[in-house]
Amino acid sequence: MHQSSRTKKPDVKIVILGDMNVGKTSLLHRYTERKFKDTISTVGGAFFLKQWGPYNISIWDTAGREQFHGLGSMYCRGAAAVILTYDVTNWQSLAELENRFLSLTDTANADCIYSIVGNKADLTDSLAQVPDIEFQKGDDPQPVVTCPTPPATPILHKQVSREDAMALYGRMLRYKGLEEKACLPAEKMCFETSAKTGYNVDVLFETLFDLVLPSILKKRSEGESSTVDLETPMEMKRTKAGCCV
Repeated sequence: MHQSSRTKKPDVKIVILGDMNVGKTSLLHRYTERKFKDTISTVGGAFFLKQWGPYNISIWDTAGREQFHGLGSMYCRGAAAVILTYDVTNWQSLAELENRFLSLTDTANADCIYSIVGNKADLTDSLAQVPDIEFQKGDDPQPVVTCPTPPATPILHKQVSREDAMALYGRMLRYKGLEEKACLPAEKMCFETSAKTGYNVDVLFETLFDLVLPSILKKRSEGESSTVDLETPMEMKRTKAGCCV
């Protein structure tokens, strides 16, 4: 078989859940493509394969619309980490995580790691309005702006505080039947991000990648194949964005 017909198999899966319009797809684009762009609502789901050092991590973007709600548990099946996303300017988006999306995670791995993320922080926090800057490699690095400087953005009312998200994290652990003292602390697993400027986006994903490393090593030690045969027939579903799942 030609090498071109084989591709790397993901070592672990990370799933992003949350109501529509909270910016799930934009977060993923910001991290994987290093830029912000307006997106259309995800239909069903789509995934991106991220190479992290020697490992391959699939990040699943799921639809927030209620008509696609039943697909969520399927996408969460076997997940090593789940990112529960809300909009810091919309209290209802946090409530929806508990009312609609938390139960979908029942199919995730028993040792699944959970993070609660408040997106659109640039709308409520002037610090989050500053674009992220990367530096080129070299002796005299030059700054490279990964997001154009946004126009002056009025500070909107913040409906969801970080303390609210941390309280939800605690309730989620109780829902899972887990002891808070034995789990990762809420302070480490609750983030506020901006997909528009890149604020805290890298920190979010890199933190989760570090935390799922034991799951990756466990799977590899069990001798699971690191490649998948693309010539093997499989049922595929095309999303509105053109990705197959």
